[in-house]
Amino acid sequence: MTASLPRRLAVLNTKGGTGKTTLAVQLAAGLARRGRTRLGDLDPQGSAAQWCATVSGWDVAQGERAWQDDDVAHLVWDCPPSVEHAAAGRALQQADAVLVPVLPSPLDLWASWQLVDVIQAERRRRPTLRAWLVINQLEPGSALSTAMHDALREFGLPALRAVVRRRAVYRTAALQGVSVYELGPRAAAAVADIEAVIEEMQT
Repeated sequence: MTASLPRRLAVLNTKGGTGKTTLAVQLAAGLARRGRTRLGDLDPQGSAAQWCATVSGWDVAQGERAWQDDDVAHLVWDCPPSVEHAAAGRALQQADAVLVPVLPSPLDLWASWQLVDVIQAERRRRPTLRAWLVINQLEPGSALSTAMHDALREFGLPALRAVVRRRAVYRTAALQGVSVYELGPRAAAAVADIEAVIEEMQT
């Protein structure tokens, strides 16, 4: 049976530098091709809102409007980098699914233990909550190390088979205030990465 895509997706990690905002922006852009989508920028830094100030076809919201999904098919939350932040806690309680981007290093993965415990506690309270780890910023052409595979198995959250590789085109998109979907053939590999993540969340 095929699952539906989450209506409310929280992109969350308590560790900085995992590419959380980049992933949230690109996922929102990909989901916008499937239905009206809003990116809720909950991070006090406001990076997603600055990035997408001129984007068309979907909208970026801050403040209370970032929480409203009555007129959208998908709502993606770029969460603060702290599970103790009130906005992150609220997103976790209201989300249909949580995506945790982790760097392809066991040490970086272990830094997410506390967050995984919090997500698992919420899943016990709400068994319908779906959650995944996703490897982000994997070097092009490289495979996950045996150590990383072993580390992933230690966690109670499933890891997506799809991975998002480190690509310069994401920086280009940020500088231009667009998503990789607007950059044509040079961004085809990046788009394929994001599409693979979206498709796997639907299975």
